[in-house]
Amino acid sequence: MIRRVALVAAAATAVALAGGLWWWLAREGGAPSVAAGPVRIVAPERREVASSVLATGVLRLRVGAEVRVGSQVSGIVQELNVTVGSHIERGAVIARIDSRSLEARLAQARAQEAVVVQDVARARIELARVQRLEAQKLVAQSELEDRNLALAEAQARLEKARRDVAVVGTDLGYTVIRAPISGTVASVTTQKGETVAASFATPTFVTIIGDDALQLVAMVDETDIGGVAAGNPVHFSVEAFPSDEFHGRVERVAPKGSIISGVVNYEVMIGIDGDAQRLKPDMTANVTIETARREALVVPNEAIQRDDAARFVYLEHDGKAERRDVTVGAREGGYTEIRRGLAATDRVRLGDEAQAE
Repeated sequence: MIRRVALVAAAATAVALAGGLWWWLAREGGAPSVAAGPVRIVAPERREVASSVLATGVLRLRVGAEVRVGSQVSGIVQELNVTVGSHIERGAVIARIDSRSLEARLAQARAQEAVVVQDVARARIELARVQRLEAQKLVAQSELEDRNLALAEAQARLEKARRDVAVVGTDLGYTVIRAPISGTVASVTTQKGETVAASFATPTFVTIIGDDALQLVAMVDETDIGGVAAGNPVHFSVEAFPSDEFHGRVERVAPKGSIISGVVNYEVMIGIDGDAQRLKPDMTANVTIETARREALVVPNEAIQRDDAARFVYLEHDGKAERRDVTVGAREGGYTEIRRGLAATDRVRLGDEAQAE
């Protein structure tokens, strides 16, 4: 028991001594700090960067990108294969209309065609018989003319019967409604079991927004529009995905400007490259249009620091870090352009310890 008490007293004494030593070090010069990581020193480089125009834009649907699909025949909806938000490929079956009445009409039209085929065959036989008799001068010329007219009339009825079959066959094909484009279903306005009437107007079944439906429209100030041309590379971001960068190219520039709050702006239409399914119409975008390439002074992105006031870097000066405010420009390939604040002879510090010194 006595031994245990002695051990506890020794431990308490050690803790007290350690605390006292820490207090003394802090009073004399501070507690020892954890060793910082290695400092890297780099020099600003001259590299080719993009000259760019900054603008804001809005994502919009292209003209004709939204397609309303309807029914050209009346009937009961037997099958409906899409829902709002689903993706559909071009040619896929959207819905089927009850086709029994049209199938019956088609069978009737084909039967009528078969009857008329027999009428034509009979008229040809009669004409051939009269032609033989007329050659022997046994019938009047008028009889031959009547048989010719009868054959022509039967052939005309046959042509009409065949057209009737084609019309009903076409209507029967309309009972299967297919997607005219690949895209996303934006709305569905009918349900399975409903009766649609196409007597006066084509009822809309679904609305499809095409896969390449979105277009970015940027408003560029008149002072910057001179350098913008079709084919210029573009990158942009949206508020919904701030860490993602999307790409595209300028398709055309509006020939006429728009005056907004006394400032002349021109609409620049931009095609979006790659997968844009996450983007939605009416999203606001921050747009950068690359208009040319030029040489500039750059430093690695990790060298750029920022606070509420400005962006800055740390320079190496007699073994210590010296803050230097800078004005930055384009960012590309892991480097940031320095427009003002640095010279090519400066030595820039990289690493977390730069901020601590």
